[in-house]
Amino acid sequence: MTRTWTPHSWREKPVKHIPDDYPDPRALARVEEELSRLPPLVFASETRKLTAALGQVAEGKAFLLQGGDCAESFKEFTADNIRDTFRLILQIAVVLTFAGGRPVVKVGRIAGQFAKPRSSPVETIGGITLPAYRGDIINGMEFNAADRTPDPKRLLKAYHQSSATLNLLRAFAQGGYSDLCNIHRWTLDFIAGSPQGERYRRLADQIFESLCFMRALTGHSEPQSSVSSVDLFTSHEALLLNVEEAMTRVDSASGDWYDTSAHMLWIGERTNQLDGGHVEFMRGIQNPIGLKCGPRMDPDTLLRLIDVLNPKAIPGRLTLIGRFGADKTAECLPRLMAATRRDGRPVVWSSDPMHGNTLQASNGYKTRLFDRILSEVKTFTQVAASEGVHPGGLHLEMTGQNVTECLGGAQAVTEDDLSSRYHTHCDPRLNADQALQLAFLVAEKLHELRAPQVRAA
Repeated sequence: MTRTWTPHSWREKPVKHIPDDYPDPRALARVEEELSRLPPLVFASETRKLTAALGQVAEGKAFLLQGGDCAESFKEFTADNIRDTFRLILQIAVVLTFAGGRPVVKVGRIAGQFAKPRSSPVETIGGITLPAYRGDIINGMEFNAADRTPDPKRLLKAYHQSSATLNLLRAFAQGGYSDLCNIHRWTLDFIAGSPQGERYRRLADQIFESLCFMRALTGHSEPQSSVSSVDLFTSHEALLLNVEEAMTRVDSASGDWYDTSAHMLWIGERTNQLDGGHVEFMRGIQNPIGLKCGPRMDPDTLLRLIDVLNPKAIPGRLTLIGRFGADKTAECLPRLMAATRRDGRPVVWSSDPMHGNTLQASNGYKTRLFDRILSEVKTFTQVAASEGVHPGGLHLEMTGQNVTECLGGAQAVTEDDLSSRYHTHCDPRLNADQALQLAFLVAEKLHELRAPQVRAA
């Protein structure tokens, strides 16, 4: 890995889960060229700000919340959906900040999370075999030859949707919508009468009273900028390396390469091979990057990946995202956390309790059990405490929409409920009520971990 890196050096390596069945390769090349000329979606200065914030997480001084859609879609692209996801991220962050006593770094799975790796490249229904649906950026969901054929024009549509999404997010984040003084108004109608809605209202009242007290104490009648705007960063899985290459530019201020498609990119468990194209591409960009770690990951391989992906040991550069499954976390996670603790280089440890806990309901729907999601998070915090590692983050597939895709939770979604509001284009997501319930339960765990430190101080 000491040889010269370029944005296209990944093409010399084996790659997985990148479609190679576009009918017209020349049309694909023209679209890639057009993407390379389009404006960046994010800027190097913003990306460096995220790296610094994640450096605080690596030092145990902050917490990472990463959440959003499993896979964004063209069909569900509306201002209301973006607003509701943004609001849910802020609500969860407020809960975690209040309980954990640390700032929360907010990163959305949004404005670029379109592509998904699939276990099989094809799907067979009624004796007919077609390419599998791989995300709206590649092909369509409808089971017909036209929809399932990869179309390079979708790459451009995904870019423009990401650009519009970012514009709206920036307006929400900086335009007063996120003002903490209005926090008591941040409710979603369908959780207003739920236990989470009531708990959140009480917490909002407490925070509002604290802000009023601080305003009276300082004599300021207007909210300060620190509570009237927020930083929300974007992220997605760096799966389609041809797109990532096209969006990679040299920063004029530093001379370094940045992938301007998102502030943070991550490598999935299916593409984290040391000799693979995805690791090759990610080693050269200066964005903070994530690395999914699953049951197949062993300590030696993990340390070798750290050698490649963060050779300068930059704090905030590398986030390790555990996704083991509730029944495997206690077995697999301790040896990995122990290895990174002994190694000493700064990393953020985050828990993805979603991807290892997917199952098929008796009625055929792909779903996840809330209790298993919660169990994995609890085990993650327990292992981190026993290994002397900061439980630094949470990585969730969730939506502000009133969906019924994951089973359980305080409102007890059942298998019979799945068909009523099952809207995901890929994997099941927590709805706002379930996500907030999880946030409160995680917050209680963080508070338990913080209490001995407060007493010692």
